[in-house]
Amino acid sequence: MYNLSQSTIEKLEYYVYLLSDPRTDKVFYVGKGYGNRINQHLLGALEEKTKETKKVKTIREIQSAELEVGLIVLRHGLTEKEALEIESAVIDFMGKENLTNLVLGHHSFERGKMSLADIKIEYEAEDAIFNEPVLLLNIKDQFYLGISSDELYKITMGNWGVSLASVSNIKIICAVAFGIIREVYIPKTWSFSGKLNKKGNKLYYFDGKVASQKIREKYLNKSVSKFKKRSQNSIKYVG
Repeated sequence: MYNLSQSTIEKLEYYVYLLSDPRTDKVFYVGKGYGNRINQHLLGALEEKTKETKKVKTIREIQSAELEVGLIVLRHGLTEKEALEIESAVIDFMGKENLTNLVLGHHSFERGKMSLADIKIEYEAEDAIFNEPVLLLNIKDQFYLGISSDELYKITMGNWGVSLASVSNIKIICAVAFGIIREVYIPKTWSFSGKLNKKGNKLYYFDGKVASQKIREKYLNKSVSKFKKRSQNSIKYVG
């Protein structure tokens, strides 16, 4: 382990670093650091009480093989803002699915890696028009561009603090993230999940299917920002 002196820390300022696996020569973690932050992962992995995340598990496996984790400083002499932007760009470029990072980088969704088609959707989406009862479910905390259809359905189905009386006439459900409808579903049934929210209310999930092409064309990739502006609720009834 290479502990940095105060003099070196002052010269480095903020930096972006990589942890690599000597068994494969592949980077498995990207981070933003200051001071001896780059070494803290290794020290934490040595402590038994440290929760075994994918990153910690990888570090422990490398150490058990009597090898050293590769410590690479990608850029230094940065401001904190610059380091956050570079960290986010590198995570986007490498793909979170190929790393042990638990979260995407800073402002990854707003300004991160996007196809030109996604750019057009984000900035040119037409407003959705609802002429029928529709339930909007906000899934932004778990949504990311490139998410699979199966995973998107899984995070949309619930659990939600809905009223069964209110959803009984709902025939269309829209999965919403960052003001845009990401998918449209037709619910078949609602079931109690066996869980309660913080207020002690029952949480429900729905079973359903992706809507027909005709319905999807009406709502998919449309904007609902005007319906969500004054609402912090993850559930919104419209139409």
